[in-house]
Amino acid sequence: MRDARGMETAFTTPADVTSALARTGYLADEALSTITFLASRLSRPVLLEGEPGTGKTALAEALAEALGLRLIRLQCYEGIDATQALYDWDFPRQILHLRAVEAVAREAGDRDARALEEELFDERFLLARPVLEALRAAPCVLLVDEIDRADDEFEAFLLEVLSTWQVTIPELGTVSAATPPLVVLTSNRTRELHDALKRRCLYHWIDHPGLARELEIVRSRLPEVPEALAEQVVTAVQRLRASGELIKPPGVAETLDWARALEAVGATRLDTEVAAATLGAALKYREDSERVRAALDKLLTA
Repeated sequence: MRDARGMETAFTTPADVTSALARTGYLADEALSTITFLASRLSRPVLLEGEPGTGKTALAEALAEALGLRLIRLQCYEGIDATQALYDWDFPRQILHLRAVEAVAREAGDRDARALEEELFDERFLLARPVLEALRAAPCVLLVDEIDRADDEFEAFLLEVLSTWQVTIPELGTVSAATPPLVVLTSNRTRELHDALKRRCLYHWIDHPGLARELEIVRSRLPEVPEALAEQVVTAVQRLRASGELIKPPGVAETLDWARALEAVGATRLDTEVAAATLGAALKYREDSERVRAALDKLLTA
């Protein structure tokens, strides 16, 4: 099957996506597999929103592994601009080159200023940042992580790139992707994204999984953890989320971390003593830890 640009795609059905991701240890439900299939088939970015720890970033990592493609990650943050995402010039190397040329010129005669300028802005001095790197390396998977942390100007820049799959470097010309990268954008919804960016993307909200699916995830990713222990951990995490009392409820990533921690200390069951000792793997706020420690008996026996 070919995608919207006539390129071969590895997925022919959403079920193919489910199977390919499962082989990497990522268990996707039907809705997520379908939106991922459509992103690949239609050459459209996919925007994943949801609480931290629900598997948004992990999906991009699993996709790259499943397709045998390089994963290029752009981590967004407050104040990021096009330079950090696109390219920069290696000024220290340019200065060293300029000094070397000047030393040679003193001995061999004047150098043409235009020729020298072209040398300074040569490909060898270009520092490719994630977006430019993805356009050059495509096919690849480009992960734009936590886009909601960036500002409006950066969002507009990214929208332009996602619309044309090309960027222009004044000194070198236009760089276009022969094959558009598979783009995954993630957002923890700390702010609302603009409609223009959302319209460019396929959208999916990732929620915390139910008990049965989360237990399946733990068993798939951590087969070394005893089944009874895995079930106790998942049940405890599900209760923590359902309580609605925590500043930061644990995500799937924290569930896996807690299970790993318990297995590492040799625990075979989750009792109050070992739970209290390893709670830092699941909870990341002092207030949450204190609240849960005070009610561990109830949590583990409810």
